[in-house]
Amino acid sequence: MATYKKRGYKPKTKKEKVEEIEQDSTTAEVFNTLDESASKTEEWVIKNQNFIYGIVGVVAVVILAYMGYNKFIAEPNAKDAMNEMSKAQSYFDEAINATDKDSLLTLSLEGGEGKYGMLDIIDEYGSTPAGNLANYYAGMAYLNMKKYDEAIKHLSDFSSDDLMLSAISKGGIGDAFVQLNQSKDGLEYYEKAIKVNANDYTTPLYLKKAAIVAMGLGENQKALDYLNRVKTEFSKSNEAKDIDVLIGKASASL
Repeated sequence: MATYKKRGYKPKTKKEKVEEIEQDSTTAEVFNTLDESASKTEEWVIKNQNFIYGIVGVVAVVILAYMGYNKFIAEPNAKDAMNEMSKAQSYFDEAINATDKDSLLTLSLEGGEGKYGMLDIIDEYGSTPAGNLANYYAGMAYLNMKKYDEAIKHLSDFSSDDLMLSAISKGGIGDAFVQLNQSKDGLEYYEKAIKVNANDYTTPLYLKKAAIVAMGLGENQKALDYLNRVKTEFSKSNEAKDIDVLIGKASASL
């Protein structure tokens, strides 16, 4: 077992002198090993410096390219897309309260007065926020024009962090499936719309729609649960006005 020795201690016995020589030898070996490792590392760096600098250069180029893309391509594209979209959006807004909805919705989709329509925005600027939003408008336009397959396609391509729009788009897909007599799919999307966001507008609307579709599918307990939610949680909503009648029908079918 090694013993602690004070600094400056000089070996007296032969045994102590031998131990000191061995200890010095071991220490020297350790430092030699470290020196050799350091030398090998330096040699590898020198030998492969072109490769290392190349990797660093590639990473730097990628970062700069990404920054440049955002600044000089993505951002201007997004701005151009929103500018192009304004006319198509105005056609859509006019159609909401118009008598001849289809003609205005067609202009919203296909463009007019030399301006892009929603479909053009999707084709030209699909990767921008405007391109994404154009899918929402296109889907809702097709839904109002009773072109349900096209409505499902475009609303499915739309995604948003806006919980209200997300709920409405999923509810719109549900409406389209119901009109195509695909009630199970319609119920699934109504339920998705319900879960997206709890609010006083979309939640009672899709709870009631889901309940009616569920009753048609013979899922009366599910329908009753949804109807009771409308009655208790959204008693002031328009959907709650005749809710007792529907609750009676669902209860009678259990």
